[in-house]
Amino acid sequence: MTDNLPTVITVDGPGGSGKGTVTQMLAKKLGFHLLDSGALYRLTALAAVRQGVSLEDEATLVGVAASLDVAFEPTPPGEPAKVILAGEDVTSEIRTETCGDNASRVAVMQPVRDALLQRQRDFRKAPGLVADGRDMGTVVFPDAPVKIFLTASAEERARRRFSQLKDAGVDVNIDALLEEIRVRDERDMNRSAAPLKPADDAQVIDSTGLSIEEVLGRCMAAAGQA
Repeated sequence: MTDNLPTVITVDGPGGSGKGTVTQMLAKKLGFHLLDSGALYRLTALAAVRQGVSLEDEATLVGVAASLDVAFEPTPPGEPAKVILAGEDVTSEIRTETCGDNASRVAVMQPVRDALLQRQRDFRKAPGLVADGRDMGTVVFPDAPVKIFLTASAEERARRRFSQLKDAGVDVNIDALLEEIRVRDERDMNRSAAPLKPADDAQVIDSTGLSIEEVLGRCMAAAGQA
């Protein structure tokens, strides 16, 4: 607890590092609320595209972010939370590579990040919160008592994404996926607005070669729950 606020565990890292799965498992084990901050950027990008807004039009994108009509609905264990945009289930649509790339382009804009900042902080409720993102420990919840930075090699992340997409029946090229991941990493790590990096007091966990159960165990240990 910090100043009587509910505790927060932040889990930051690049896409494909296992954050989405492990944060859901961690939140369930601890009985905490869950924030998928990346979904908010993906939703902003998707809403902008649907409204015909250019992803270079910063001022209009701020308005899109501020007025998102979004809701998250719980799902069975192991499945991503259902994401509802303006009454429509867009859970699958926001997980496409195109939407992820668009979200990365939107996320470099500080005014857009500012528009979503308080919205993210409002998820902090008792008994606690597990926050999944790229700047949860550095910007959104800098006072979080437990900060984790989950990473994996670009090759491992491309392999995981390739398997997910193939299992979903999507025709995909692993070399193209790897290149997209490297480009997105470069953009996210070098942006001026909240670049992707571990907080100074974060515990870094490399999930390359680890099972999701092993990653969860390390995260539980980091949270003092081993």
